[in-house]
Amino acid sequence: MQSSCSPIFLLVSCLLAGCLALMYYDDDTNNTGEDGTFPTSNASGMPRSFPGQKVSINNTTYLSLDDEFKMLLLSWVSTSLVPSLYTLVFLVGLPANGLALWVLATKIQRLPSTIFLMNLAVADLLLVLVLPFRISYYFLGHNWIFGEALCRLVTAFFYGNMYCSTLLLACISLDRYLAIVQPFFSRSVRSPAFASCLCMAVWLGAASLTLPLTAHKQSYPLNYGSGLVVCHDVLPEDEQTGHFLSIFVCVVVVGFVLPLLVILFCYSSVICVLAASGKRYSHAIKLTVLVLASVVALFTPSNFLLLIHYSDPTARGFGALYLWYVLSLAISTLNSCVDPFIYYYVSEEFRDKIKRKLCRQDRSALTAPKTSREDIPGLGTRSTSLL
Repeated sequence: MQSSCSPIFLLVSCLLAGCLALMYYDDDTNNTGEDGTFPTSNASGMPRSFPGQKVSINNTTYLSLDDEFKMLLLSWVSTSLVPSLYTLVFLVGLPANGLALWVLATKIQRLPSTIFLMNLAVADLLLVLVLPFRISYYFLGHNWIFGEALCRLVTAFFYGNMYCSTLLLACISLDRYLAIVQPFFSRSVRSPAFASCLCMAVWLGAASLTLPLTAHKQSYPLNYGSGLVVCHDVLPEDEQTGHFLSIFVCVVVVGFVLPLLVILFCYSSVICVLAASGKRYSHAIKLTVLVLASVVALFTPSNFLLLIHYSDPTARGFGALYLWYVLSLAISTLNSCVDPFIYYYVSEEFRDKIKRKLCRQDRSALTAPKTSREDIPGLGTRSTSLL
């Protein structure tokens, strides 16, 4: 499979969750029973949120939220701090990832590391592009104005691309491990075709993790007379009760724990090899440690809280934790801002390519060299690797 096919395929893959959302979308008239209420279902796979009680008024189902949870839902943390963090991520992540993707796609030789980094930039960019919907939603005081279909679509894209980023970070760490720790074995494994196939598997795996989000109703009007429509943050209590721990353990394990273990093993091995090679790789070691620290610091809190939140057999036991989960989730999106600066802009050659293009100087020098330094232990292409 040629690496040139990868951009087309990953655009199709990242839209898979959106297509499924529209396929499964049913309006209220198709989902209501004879009494105008929604039938109770075992919503396995639906992420738990604040627990709401169903109230049917004039053939419309509302969710009634206890005062305790309503205060948490409408607190300054979720209506001011969280959307402010998302705004910061959008303002920094959009140009940073967009520029990085443009340089990687047009100015850098298509090596395995380039393909992984292109896919990471696409995942981060797609995550950033859905943030305006969430920013508007939170600044409006948890009032979703975009309809049920977009609620499912935005929620699926948000979680799908977040877990896709963690899986791609694991792929990048594995690629560095093979190039530096196993240089001879890597010659027979590392290729643009293999990297493209692995990226395709990652996109499909991330899309499959979002399937439950697209198969269940996510938006409900909150408290009769309030005028608020919540998206994903409040779901019927009777659809959240039950022992769904195994389902969410699978999501956390596949989307976070396994990638984290791969990253820790690969980069620990890389650090050991580089440390034994002498002081000339001290900069690479520092960058590797920075990558490990950013992954652990940004992704661990949200996934840890998610696991605790779903470990209670009742819907109300750990309901208060959901607010802090929402905050930690916003913090985890900062990784989309961190990735470009760790993987791209630390490279002098990468920065030179941008400067030359923007200044319209020496355009012929922007083409990537045909010879690769990636096969030398401890060295990658200066423009596409953190090592």
